[in-house]
Amino acid sequence: MLRRLLPDPVDLDLDSLYRGLTLPTGTESQPCWVAMCMVSSLDGAVAVDGLSGGLGGEADLLALSRLRGANDVSIVGAGTVRDEGYVPLTGSEARRVDRAARGLRAVPRIAIVTASGRLDPDLPIFGDPDEVPLVVAGADADDDALAAIEDRAEIHRLPSAQVAAEPLLDLLAGLGLRRVLCEGGPRLNQVMLAADRLDELFVTVAPTVVGGPAPRIVHGEQETARSLRLVTVHEHGGDLLLRYRHERHGDG
Repeated sequence: MLRRLLPDPVDLDLDSLYRGLTLPTGTESQPCWVAMCMVSSLDGAVAVDGLSGGLGGEADLLALSRLRGANDVSIVGAGTVRDEGYVPLTGSEARRVDRAARGLRAVPRIAIVTASGRLDPDLPIFGDPDEVPLVVAGADADDDALAAIEDRAEIHRLPSAQVAAEPLLDLLAGLGLRRVLCEGGPRLNQVMLAADRLDELFVTVAPTVVGGPAPRIVHGEQETARSLRLVTVHEHGGDLLLRYRHERHGDG
């Protein structure tokens, strides 16, 4: 049973979690709406044995699927694609039909963000020729590495060697991809946080303590504090599913 704790506490069917959700498209000044989704242990770890799958349960998996049903594009760092074994985001037939009914592309795009451009052409993410990923590479990325995947990816270059939020989001907006889901890892999340481009945050807090050297959901050299407003809280099997929104959006 899914329990909604905020607002208006009530017991719900699990399938109701984020059902029908569609992310906004941003504003004229900031044309992309950026939502981040992550799972964390009670002590802030993002992974067990290097993988996030060791944390969240059934509700967390459903939340991720629903968020991928609500966006135009998922952005994800190259290291996370490798470590988590990303596959094409084709999704179920039901999700494709639901997305199309809400005016979205049947399958969300995925953009792999990489400064170096070094991606193994045999990675599972390149496995569907009908749903090739975007690869967004830094200005100094390895030309030979990009050439090795040019037949299985749509390649774009950023104007700078390092990934920065504004040029990345401007590129996506220019492609008509304005509902952005940031799936990590922690350093890509840091890029968005430091630029104050996170509009919404979906975090599952798992009832687990990990310890050790695991990074937090946002990790980098620059400390940046942002105020968020708690929008909803759900509980399922001990997992807390929290939804926050940037204070600039008020009560909207």
